[in-house]
Amino acid sequence: MDAAFKQWLDSVCWWIDATPFSQAIQDASWITPAAQTVHILAIAALMASMLMINLRLTGLLGCDQPLAQVSARFSPAIWWALPVLLVSGAILVTGEPARVLKSNLFQIKMLLLISAILVTMLSTEPLKEDPTYWDDRTGIGLLVALLSVSLWVGIIFAGRWIAYF
Repeated sequence: MDAAFKQWLDSVCWWIDATPFSQAIQDASWITPAAQTVHILAIAALMASMLMINLRLTGLLGCDQPLAQVSARFSPAIWWALPVLLVSGAILVTGEPARVLKSNLFQIKMLLLISAILVTMLSTEPLKEDPTYWDDRTGIGLLVALLSVSLWVGIIFAGRWIAYF
């Protein structure tokens, strides 16, 4: 990380920390645990939905249903969980901006998140146009599913490790 970016990040963290919203989060002992609980529940909903889609994409589960039907059933939970995660995550960052934003793990988590969202879109969006899109692409579907699961699990690990490093 170069010095100019570090200085800019320090000033952003200081500014966030000085806001009344950040001070309120720091002063109220219930806000951080409540935000963490909501964050964890949203992660659970997203992960369960993502796993159902990817297990069907790999052919390991739910093969009695078309992938497009499985995706249509579980994708909304993914796309509804993401804004909840954004809000609850923003509350957690605002409560401790320097600890979170300066963490290399947080930055890795954000890169993984962008990648995971793109891979999730790659696997689900084509099904809206062509419900049989993945039927003749089983090899690449398996790779996409494994990549998706790996990215989402990596996000969880990075998020948990932020608290310890």
